[in-house]
Amino acid sequence: MTAAIDRELEHFRGLSSVRIDVCGTPGAPPGVSYQRDADDIAPMVRRIVEENEADAYVIACFSDPGLAGVRETFPEKIILGCGENAILQALTEADQFGIISLSILSTYRQRRKIRMMGVAERYVGSQGIASNAVEATSPELLDRMVEAGQGLLARGADIILTGCASMSHFREPLEERLGVRVIDPVGSAVCAAIGRIILRQGQCRGSGR
Repeated sequence: MTAAIDRELEHFRGLSSVRIDVCGTPGAPPGVSYQRDADDIAPMVRRIVEENEADAYVIACFSDPGLAGVRETFPEKIILGCGENAILQALTEADQFGIISLSILSTYRQRRKIRMMGVAERYVGSQGIASNAVEATSPELLDRMVEAGQGLLARGADIILTGCASMSHFREPLEERLGVRVIDPVGSAVCAAIGRIILRQGQCRGSGR
């Protein structure tokens, strides 16, 4: 999955002078299938931020494991969760959004996230594809992704989010077959992080610091 995410971010590297590094979490499960997986990964995320100096950090998992805790620990750092960021982007681009999720368990976590963010009235739901994070790197899942997206459109979605970091490569073919905007959470969060870096640098120069 780490290698797949790195490949999908390659085309962003020529668009900005900001260097983009992708690192895995040694010892972590291959994907976040259960809430306990997200809980186990949280301290690993905190350790990675602590040990790797960067201008900004993106948690490349839609469940955003450890996001609140790592922000609390490092309040001066730019730290984005790709799930949270994708949802916020969707709110600026469309009236209602839906999420293609890996499984029913992913759907439960996404519902909780939406409730905690207070945006349930803009959310039509999540549609699972009975898969897991490792399998989602395969292009063979496209038909299932399209079917899930069509179900979300029928429920009123104006924009679709892919609900796993390993689904990034589906964004373009999904847009072509569904006819609506599809947000890849990782690409969205990386671009937002670059924007925040530029904003912070501009504000520092403007204040003479």
